[in-house]
Amino acid sequence: MRIAILDDYFDTVRTLPCFGQLAGHEVTIWTDHVQDTDRLAERLRDVDILVPIRERTQITGDLVARLPRLQLISQIGPFPHIDLAACARHGVTVCSSLQPGAPSVATAEFTWALILAAMRSLPQQVASLRAGRWQCGVGRTLRGRSLGIHGFGRLGQEVARLGQAFGMQVLVWASEASRARAREAGWTVADSRAALYAESAVLSLHLKLVDATRHNITAEDLGRMRPDALLVNTSRAGLIAPGALAVALRAGRPGMAAVDVFEDEPLRDPDHPLLRLPNVLATPHIGYVTVEEYDMQFGEIFAQIRAFLVGSPINVVADSG
Repeated sequence: MRIAILDDYFDTVRTLPCFGQLAGHEVTIWTDHVQDTDRLAERLRDVDILVPIRERTQITGDLVARLPRLQLISQIGPFPHIDLAACARHGVTVCSSLQPGAPSVATAEFTWALILAAMRSLPQQVASLRAGRWQCGVGRTLRGRSLGIHGFGRLGQEVARLGQAFGMQVLVWASEASRARAREAGWTVADSRAALYAESAVLSLHLKLVDATRHNITAEDLGRMRPDALLVNTSRAGLIAPGALAVALRAGRPGMAAVDVFEDEPLRDPDHPLLRLPNVLATPHIGYVTVEEYDMQFGEIFAQIRAFLVGSPINVVADSG
């Protein structure tokens, strides 16, 4: 079978232990990012199986219609970037493991890397030292401060547990059902969403990006945050109303942000508003990007391919019929 893997920026997949599962197949790995439908259709016209990396490329109905050989899209995680209806119409099966019970340990760890780096001004301190200067300010301690978790799924719970290890006071806000589960498990639920934003010294977003959550975090929410508060987003940029975070940071509420996600990725514009602000720590969507996480994720993706090829597809989210 002809298999194409998209958006493997550093040509990492072929180095993973799990890559051996594709032995005997013709595998093409694309390391650049292309969204233009004409270019993608040309690249993928002879492909039987397509492997996107997360949501980096939009798999539109127009593209699917122009890939006559395509039989399977195999990936992991949410799939808002795939036109499932078009796949069904054109006989393309979509399989995606949502990894029930397995939060991204890499993303949880990276969330804390951002929190620690921002609260202790690590990028500024490193730059100061390299410039021949000594200390350039005083950081802040986490113990005893409030950690707000907005969204309490698997990843939010993992970040909360790590917060407890730092001696932080965890506050939770989420859907009604998630709040009930949090209370039953002994977590402290904020009195309201407004209270979560107003009371958190560090507020970390862990919501899925769906229609109900898109742009749901507003300028009003951000304006409730304290001038010394830190907002952390390792989930999706689309959770926040367009432009609202940059405006809020310029106004000083919250006082800082650490973001790993952007509306349009890959971001190559150094004049992006968030990149121009001194109170923003920004990274290029690397929360889940570790060798171990990749090997686990692609092991599941390749297992889906093998199951499909023997006629017993797993984790099906769109059926070719």
